[in-house]
Amino acid sequence: MIERVEAPIAATLRNGQTVTIRSLAEHDREALLRFGHSLPDDDWLYLETDLHNPDIINRLVNAYAAENWRQLVAVTETGEIVGYSAVRRLPGWSSHVGDIHLIVRKDYRRCGLGNAMAQAIFDAARDLGVAKVIVEILQEQTSGIAIFERLGFKVEGTFSDHARDHAGRRHHLYILAYHIV
Repeated sequence: MIERVEAPIAATLRNGQTVTIRSLAEHDREALLRFGHSLPDDDWLYLETDLHNPDIINRLVNAYAAENWRQLVAVTETGEIVGYSAVRRLPGWSSHVGDIHLIVRKDYRRCGLGNAMAQAIFDAARDLGVAKVIVEILQEQTSGIAIFERLGFKVEGTFSDHARDHAGRRHHLYILAYHIV
């Protein structure tokens, strides 16, 4: 497997703090687990990936150099991970499509980090060579929808009562898409 070297991005947020957005690395294992544990209970209703689970964290970290996947983290000057995003090229007949995931720690929301990470992971999707990028997002996640709409994503589909949160409640799922080529 070939290790990619991608330049980190320094981002100064509206709250005056600076974070570095960079590729997930092997040494991020413990920091990513702490990030998962720092997320509020409300976030766990909507997350597909269990960032509390050490086995899942190991899987994510071990895939840092996977050919069909890009993972980015936002890291503070003290080394805390405060955001995670990923884009994965889908298999089979959808191999021209990249699927984006993005989560920001609650105390770093509404200061521009979500926008910066969305742009960075969108750029990573382009580097994967995909022709289309999608985001699956629940109807209630209005801030996330707004972030991707600002990048030019459009709602391409709505699935009624398609997603079930960890409490068993059903939610409408939006598919936002951006056609690169």
